[in-house]
Amino acid sequence: MYSLINIQKKLIPDLLQVMEKRYLILRYINRMQPVGRRSLAQSLGLTERVLRSEVEFLKDQNLLSVTSVGMELTSIGKDLLEKLESVMREAAGIDVMEAKLQSMFHIRKVVVVPGDSDESPWIKSELGRACASGIKVLFPSNMKESGSEKNIIAVTGGTTMAAVADKLTPDIVSGDVLFVPARGGIGEDVQNQANTICSIMATNTKQKHRVFYVPDQVSEEIYASFMKEPMIKEVVEIIRSASMVLHGIGDAITMAERRKTNADDMEKLKEEKAVGEAFGYYFNESGEVVHKVLTVGLQLSDLDQMPNVIAVAGGASKAKAIRAYMQKAPSSTILVTDEGAAKSLLMD
Repeated sequence: MYSLINIQKKLIPDLLQVMEKRYLILRYINRMQPVGRRSLAQSLGLTERVLRSEVEFLKDQNLLSVTSVGMELTSIGKDLLEKLESVMREAAGIDVMEAKLQSMFHIRKVVVVPGDSDESPWIKSELGRACASGIKVLFPSNMKESGSEKNIIAVTGGTTMAAVADKLTPDIVSGDVLFVPARGGIGEDVQNQANTICSIMATNTKQKHRVFYVPDQVSEEIYASFMKEPMIKEVVEIIRSASMVLHGIGDAITMAERRKTNADDMEKLKEEKAVGEAFGYYFNESGEVVHKVLTVGLQLSDLDQMPNVIAVAGGASKAKAIRAYMQKAPSSTILVTDEGAAKSLLMD
């Protein structure tokens, strides 16, 4: 039997479009309040004229209030937004998308956040929020028992992981937790290095972290030398004993440029049609590894032993990278992505 949402899609599709637009406005204000009209218009890709009429309507319905510092949701607005969440998921078919992607990739779970982070950069913070919720669900039942043995969470670098760090709070984790960089990260922008992100995660959760000051990529000679160092060996052993891994998925060429890859390797990546990157491994659209950067830390093969792996990546532009990596991802993976990437993945 058709649901009311499906009937509305057939008979009055414009109604759903209007409802979705107003839902996005309420959702953004709720996350960023107090927020100004100009900032809201730019973030949602709406003209100020269109937004002005929508804001007036929502204000007349007593769903939001406008003050000198910006717009905020009223208690009625917050209550309505909470009720709208499940309705809009059904309208967008998000539950169906999650199930299809989980089956397609043969992984543990898929979480799809409404929106497209390519079009609305603030959706990246929603990816961070969804990842934080996923971490909370895993504690403590699917992690090690609290006590003498710590829960170790290995984390990669990148802007998406930085968004996750910003959304962590003390109630997300329980027991003794140690955040560690999944691999060396010297060479990236400081704010996107795994060391920095681990520090922020530990601070926000009131837990501890370890630093790992080694380069992101090294030669075979330097790698062999590093692995003889007791301190580096100790940290690598800690990383490999992690009970959870949090990582992003990168676009191959973008990541190669960030790493200041030499011209020969860059040409190789282009010739081999590399589209995705994770943990220093570059993948083509078939999921084959076409190039690997020698890094000190977690290797792709180590993931098979990890009980909890959360991969976070969004935006329609990341769809090929996500698909490429997911063909190698361990079955324990939880993918947190957004609607833009999910739709692109299912259209291909």
